[in-house]
Amino acid sequence: MPLPDQSLRKLGFLSIGLFRGDDPRPGHESTLAIIELGEQLGFDSAWVRHRHLQYGISSPVAVLAAATQRTSRIELGTAVIPLGWENPLRLAEDLATVDILSGGRLNPGVSVGPPMRYDEVRAALYPDTSDAEDFSYERVARLLRFIRGEAATGFSGTEGIEVFSSRVEPHSPGLSSRLWYGGASLRSAQWAGENGMNFLTSSVVKAEESEDFAEIQLSHVRAFREVHPAGRISQGLVVIPTDGASAAQRAKYQAYAEARTPRTKQPQGPARMMFSPDFVGTSEQLAEQLYAHAAFREIDEVAFALPFSFEHDDYVQILTDLATSLGPKLGWQPAV
Repeated sequence: MPLPDQSLRKLGFLSIGLFRGDDPRPGHESTLAIIELGEQLGFDSAWVRHRHLQYGISSPVAVLAAATQRTSRIELGTAVIPLGWENPLRLAEDLATVDILSGGRLNPGVSVGPPMRYDEVRAALYPDTSDAEDFSYERVARLLRFIRGEAATGFSGTEGIEVFSSRVEPHSPGLSSRLWYGGASLRSAQWAGENGMNFLTSSVVKAEESEDFAEIQLSHVRAFREVHPAGRISQGLVVIPTDGASAAQRAKYQAYAEARTPRTKQPQGPARMMFSPDFVGTSEQLAEQLYAHAAFREIDEVAFALPFSFEHDDYVQILTDLATSLGPKLGWQPAV
């Protein structure tokens, strides 16, 4: 097995937070319990996905606000909030509030572009401005300015008994250094670096210069670092260790990965999206596969994605094996 240039520095995980439409509370409680377990196991970070009009977490900021009160150390992130659904000023207020509650542990990840299935939701989301909304990088830039404390209004001071600030309040000074951009293209990697953000690269990339997933992702990593050497990069692949799994769990995990494999063979759709294969196996097998991955070899921080549709007990087993078996094989040490 080849040795990495450096040990894995930060180990995190990502959850979609599935729930039942007719009884949503257990699913949300399961997500919070998984985050608590992650802290107990020594993970450095826990991330939640964002889903609108689906049966996954629609309000990750609210969920992470609850998680701040059940944890004390683990970093809490969003991967990612699609800004096409958000007002940047209002989101800046929410993010700063949760960061204050967490004691400076929030890592907001965002992305831009039109909302998914925009033609079907535009009348509900932006009934009066759907044709005028700007879904470009400028929407991220607005959020950055507000979080960094730039003026949101020309007025400040006292009026009657009320005191007004010209910037978003509360202001959390360290939050701007923990903002991430989730990108799948070479330009997104460059833009994130040029604007002083951190960069999230996941199991989906655009086949622009190649059809080799690892090589494409590596080009994004290098493009980001070229313009922002001090920025953080986190890689999010689906990695499922089986060391402590039952026979039934191993069969389920393998079937899950096999069903998703065909989409990894060639670019998908008009945008030519490339999907990474899922990694399933013992920790020893997984470590060897990851060290052979061109992008992983230049990564020192990961947020491995938990599969979408598994049960709570499956996630407990996967997280436990990630922290106690695979992580140490990658040179990682649990946080204390």
